[in-house]
Amino acid sequence: MNENGNGDSNGQVKRGLKARHVSMIALGGCIGTGLFVASGSAISQAGPLGALTAYFFMGMMVYFLMTSLGEMATNMPISGSFAAYSAKYVDPALGFAMGWNYWFNWAITVAVDISTAALVMAFWLPNVPQWIWSAIALALILLINAMSVRAFGETEFWMSLIKVVTIIIFLGIGCLTIFGIMGGHFIGLRNFTIKQAPFVGGFPAILSVFVVAGFSFQGTELVGITAGESQDPQHSVPKAINEVFWRIILFYILTIFVIAAIIPYTSHSLLGSSTTDIAISPFTLVFQRAGLAAAASVMNAVILTSVISSANSGMYASTRMLYSLSNSGYAPKKFGKTAPNGIPYYALIATTVVSLLTFISSIAGPKIYMWLVAASGLTGFIAWFGIAISHYRFRRAFVKQGHDLKELKYHAKLFPFGPILCLILCILVIVGQNPSAFLHFDWKQILVTYMSVPLVLVLYIGYKLKKHTKIIPLEKVDVSPSHEEEDLSKLNEK
Repeated sequence: MNENGNGDSNGQVKRGLKARHVSMIALGGCIGTGLFVASGSAISQAGPLGALTAYFFMGMMVYFLMTSLGEMATNMPISGSFAAYSAKYVDPALGFAMGWNYWFNWAITVAVDISTAALVMAFWLPNVPQWIWSAIALALILLINAMSVRAFGETEFWMSLIKVVTIIIFLGIGCLTIFGIMGGHFIGLRNFTIKQAPFVGGFPAILSVFVVAGFSFQGTELVGITAGESQDPQHSVPKAINEVFWRIILFYILTIFVIAAIIPYTSHSLLGSSTTDIAISPFTLVFQRAGLAAAASVMNAVILTSVISSANSGMYASTRMLYSLSNSGYAPKKFGKTAPNGIPYYALIATTVVSLLTFISSIAGPKIYMWLVAASGLTGFIAWFGIAISHYRFRRAFVKQGHDLKELKYHAKLFPFGPILCLILCILVIVGQNPSAFLHFDWKQILVTYMSVPLVLVLYIGYKLKKHTKIIPLEKVDVSPSHEEEDLSKLNEK
């Protein structure tokens, strides 16, 4: 597999991402419509402290997950990282299944995001056909990803910055509103004690919010994929990962605290959980409570930025995963070819075609589209499961083969607690997606909700039977680092 790359047409990507790009991509992966829109439904379901508990523990899981990924990514910084780690540290069949599963998920997610972008635009221009906005969004994302990896990084940097600034302003206005400086009257913490608050619905409600929180954090693993195109992954990746935990605390925990303090969990306005509910986004409601009349339009613009950012990241992630699959021998060789600017153009075209066909199916065959989206629903959690198990085996193999942890450029703390916690919570979230479907033996709902799981099993078992692969014994796992220091030092001197 190609691990370094100064970028030429022989199949190498360019290391064009600066440290600030990697940090903002990690941050952008944490902040999306899950925070801007769905956070209200989380408070409505589990109450103020119930929602905070779920988001805190999910945030802890994501932090440990990122440190696991960071340890492997600094040891072996490549595009399409965690599928390669599954193949190298666990079983080639698992790498095959993880890689195709992840590519499929993001290619479909791009289609979902461009459809969402059209819904957002309808807020301002309801009479324009929505497919026009989707076509414009897809063309824009294709252009950004075709230019250079630096163009992608720069775009994500500024879009993430818009989201960060919005949240900082929101927290400031929210705190002023809680103390009555804005909005006219003191609110305090009385909404934490009304009716059944602060906890509502017990553990089942917290588990359901775990699911919401999990989807909110989808995309944080992108920092592992960027390692393959970072100018200095040994420094920029650990820096980005170490900042993730504090960002989660600041942006998620404080945001949900502010929303819960200002808007009671009983408010029907908190029930909206999709991007069609922009007018009643908890952010919009808080801004309006503070007396800001243009709140809905401002938040609509921010949510549009968030949706475009998600689609942009999805196009990048799926393209690099297909490129990595090709270099691993899991996909046709042409997908591993790059243009002179380091972009794997065949992989980019293939991903765009799948996204376009998925989008067309949303118009021509809504049922097909529904099944495609359902099939990609749990993919992010399955990818997280793969990262956790890969790191668990990597570290065990590293120690068993007589290596010292000081040899690692970055090592995850609290091993093996971190990856084990991630494995347990991933299984809990996957099972907890729709437990009522099992209780009522609703096989259609079970299939729609859990379709990702049998798809991954089919890929894994199918490859295993065809290639006769086995789980690699710990003493034979290749834990050697990639030798890129000289290339990196030359690149950083330029």
